[in-house]
Amino acid sequence: MSFDIEVVSEGLHGRVMVWLAETASTMRDAARLAAAGCASGTVVGAEFQTAGQGRHGKSWHSEPGSGLYFSVVLRLPLPPEHLPVMTMTAGLAVAEAIVNVSGIAVDLRWPNDILIQDKKVCGILIQQQDNALICGVGLNVNHSSFPPDIAPVATSLRLAAGREFSRESLLMEALNAIDRHADILLQQGTSAILKLFSQSSSYVYGRRVVVEQGEAPLRGTTDGLDANGFLYLRQDNGARKLILAGGVRPE
Repeated sequence: MSFDIEVVSEGLHGRVMVWLAETASTMRDAARLAAAGCASGTVVGAEFQTAGQGRHGKSWHSEPGSGLYFSVVLRLPLPPEHLPVMTMTAGLAVAEAIVNVSGIAVDLRWPNDILIQDKKVCGILIQQQDNALICGVGLNVNHSSFPPDIAPVATSLRLAAGREFSRESLLMEALNAIDRHADILLQQGTSAILKLFSQSSSYVYGRRVVVEQGEAPLRGTTDGLDANGFLYLRQDNGARKLILAGGVRPE
């Protein structure tokens, strides 16, 4: 695939940005650019994704022209074991951007969801591509409705606030916030991000949850994060289990 690349205005610090009318997945596109040696901070966005990526191979609903669907190439000196913490770093950044632009209170659900009143408004995915990280963001901005299968669990900024928002303002705020929070991670270490995430999320401590792991979901109360950003679950039998992956939802 080839792209028309434009260097955007100084308001985005001269980033290289690729914006497409339609694509399968901005993460796949960004990964190809990363493999070709593009600069850190390069952004690929689209008005519509036909195969937007979520966690564990799930798809992301990408209504044309209503949301922000973009991926950022990040070249950061981070070891692979810090990948989970980078997911939280991006989540904190986008959550901050949402609050700054919309004034809407949000919650963070481990490891990669941003919620408004327990409904998902944004999902974040981090993947390794050679020596780069691809940070994919799907943010529901001006959606007025959702398909029946996800309507009970999804929301948008428009639905939450009763008005539309500038996607351009949200994008600029999110990109700058990702840069700031990545600097926190690099300069202050993982402990600073884990502290911020724990303070910003109602899911880290004392939350009754179900963890979807194959055919045998786990139930218990969340009990903090380990040094690598994985979630502890205090099961009903008293055992403390470290959750490395799995969908977390309220019980």
